[in-house]
Amino acid sequence: MRIRPATVDDAADLLRIYNHEVEHSVVTFDLVPRTLAEQRAWIADRSGAHVVIVAEQDDPDGHRVVGFAALSPYRDRPAYATTAETSIYVDLDAREQGVGRTLLAELVTTARAHGFHALIARIVGGHEASIALHQSAGFEIVGQEREVGRKFGRWLDVTLAELLL
Repeated sequence: MRIRPATVDDAADLLRIYNHEVEHSVVTFDLVPRTLAEQRAWIADRSGAHVVIVAEQDDPDGHRVVGFAALSPYRDRPAYATTAETSIYVDLDAREQGVGRTLLAELVTTARAHGFHALIARIVGGHEASIALHQSAGFEIVGQEREVGRKFGRWLDVTLAELLL
């Protein structure tokens, strides 16, 4: 597996992975799939200290993107500039192969190199695999937002995890 910075040329692969989650899971609170143009803009908006990285594996046709992760602005007010929000998405066929763990480790390394002080993960309540992944990387559960989202006719909680760098 290789980890590298994403480019706008990766947008279709990220879109495939992300839109599957939009349509079939509660790990993202988006309700409408993104368009290719929106995915390209999302990648382009994360340049400089805020980044998108991809994990790719060899397959018979060359390389296949099997996951992606991002450091995104946490909030838009200047005092939050040294805090970033993390997100990680892994292709359904590549789960339980260490892709998420590898992406998260690289995000933490990148965040340190870019001078961030705190990382925040907002994880849908009850997503034990993601909570365990973040805890294994040193994140601490710092809170719970109750019933702040609604998707597929269900109220959804958000678990907040934080890592001070």
